Amino acid sequence: MPGVSTGGNTVLLVSNLNEEMVTPQSLFTLFGVYGDVQRVKILYNKKDSALIQMADGNQSQLAMSHLNGQKMYGKIIRVTLSKHQTVQLPREGLDDQGLTKDFGNSPLHRFKKPGSKNFQNIFPPSATLHLSNIPPSVSEDDLRMLFGNTGGTVKAFKFFQDHKMALLQMSTVEEAIQALIDLHNYNLGENHHLRVSFSKSTI
Repeated sequence: MPGVSTGGNTVLLVSNLNEEMVTPQSLFTLFGVYGDVQRVKILYNKKDSALIQMADGNQSQLAMSHLNGQKMYGKIIRVTLSKHQTVQLPREGLDDQGLTKDFGNSPLHRFKKPGSKNFQNIFPPSATLHLSNIPPSVSEDDLRMLFGNTGGTVKAFKFFQDHKMALLQMSTVEEAIQALIDLHNYNLGENHHLRVSFSKSTI
């Protein structure tokens, strides 16, 4: 049967979302940890569910295996392969209240460069985050305050020797997921946009 093999299945169905909080952008950021998200559609008649189209089948498998059962905005999300082949964009001139977003040309894709090093740094969600692209003027206190403002508690922090990278530990995985959604690509000034990913290290 066409379309049943997982090899080419690029579209994920995500359900049990917190419909008060979730946006295409937040799903793009979280799922973007595991691949280059092309399109996101929050379902009009079922706003606790969304379709997410990844760049290829490997990326959708990775996202599914790492994010199914994780907590996002206080709810345990379920991630399965969708039977859809693509995520349809709304027809021209049709207002779908911003529920569908095309990220095909997003400059925020982490994996678009062939042989990207980012593929070697894909880890399951963890309480410890890896931060990079930190400008010299930004201190540990600045970062602790920034991450503390995402609704969680910063438990530990450690700069790498060059001060361009750091590890930061939140008290739970859910808090770390929230902080990543809120602060990946955050503008720290001096044209430095913070990069946030999950870390396999602990502090």
